[in-house]
Amino acid sequence: MKFQDYYQRLGVPRDADEEAVKKAYRKLALKWHPDRAKEADRARAEAEFKQISEAYEVLSDKEKRQEYDRLGGERKQGDDFAPPPGSRTMSPEEFEAAFGGSGGFSDFFQEMFGRQVRDQAARGPQGHARYRYRGADVSAELHLPITDALSGGKHSFEFPARVSCPRCGGTGAMEEHVCPTCGGVGAVMKRRTVELTIPDGVRDGMKMRLKGLGEAGEDGAEAGDLNLVLRLDDDATYRRTGSDLEARATITPWAAVSGTTFDIRTARAVLGVKIPPDARSGTRLRLRGHGLADADGGRGDFYLVVAIDLPRDLTDRQRALLTELGKSGETAGGSSPAGVAPEGRAP
Repeated sequence: MKFQDYYQRLGVPRDADEEAVKKAYRKLALKWHPDRAKEADRARAEAEFKQISEAYEVLSDKEKRQEYDRLGGERKQGDDFAPPPGSRTMSPEEFEAAFGGSGGFSDFFQEMFGRQVRDQAARGPQGHARYRYRGADVSAELHLPITDALSGGKHSFEFPARVSCPRCGGTGAMEEHVCPTCGGVGAVMKRRTVELTIPDGVRDGMKMRLKGLGEAGEDGAEAGDLNLVLRLDDDATYRRTGSDLEARATITPWAAVSGTTFDIRTARAVLGVKIPPDARSGTRLRLRGHGLADADGGRGDFYLVVAIDLPRDLTDRQRALLTELGKSGETAGGSSPAGVAPEGRAP
């Protein structure tokens, strides 16, 4: 049997710490995950993914790594390897008892750790280090209407989250086959509910790590974390362009003539914005630095766009005055149409 160099497989030195091993595994897993491969390369990707998963299974487990280092010595990839005395290949029943049914490990792995199988199988899943691992982290995108994002406070949200596949344990494989539950992806979508306090300086793409809100750990181990990416969506009040915000100020014709004050919530405060007399529909008022925070620590601008509209219920007197105003305009030869925004943008 040929020796397999797990350190070489992950591309890490033999004195690599736990974080370096994890980082190397994640990079390779992303590269070789079968769901990212083209159809013609799928078989190779599955084989590579199984090999790096096996290497990580050993090097991320303190007990297995010590045993591997002791028995592997200075051997190199491809050297002949004789199983230690008393070892034997795992039976399917023992393998399932020791590793929870997660297949895909090589004969080399089974031979090297064969001596541990009988004790592990006798203790059952609860005794194996795999079942003392913390729960898996969960990743999700949370879409927020801009109005909710600006109002702040605590909100309850339900959203689809990507969680580790419960059938294959996140490996994407069942023995020699792709997991039928997740299709080899290693994860499935699940609805999650979370109570979230909207952070100050919220912005599109903001990343939040909520400790302990991921998958539950096994055998009393701590739960994983929930990694959220916040996405801000336009709504009936606000539109977003990068870190700039835009809102509509709908006023009456007579307010447009005389000027008025319009109350609006920006990303920084609730302001009374003065709309000057004789404002036309489409006029854009710029409030510097009142837009959303950006990743560099700055802020975008806030634009209030004037829209002139009639109230739903006009009194007879108001109708008469507007009719009279229209007639006087016709007598004076008419006027140029309003509604063209100075910057060429309609609200």
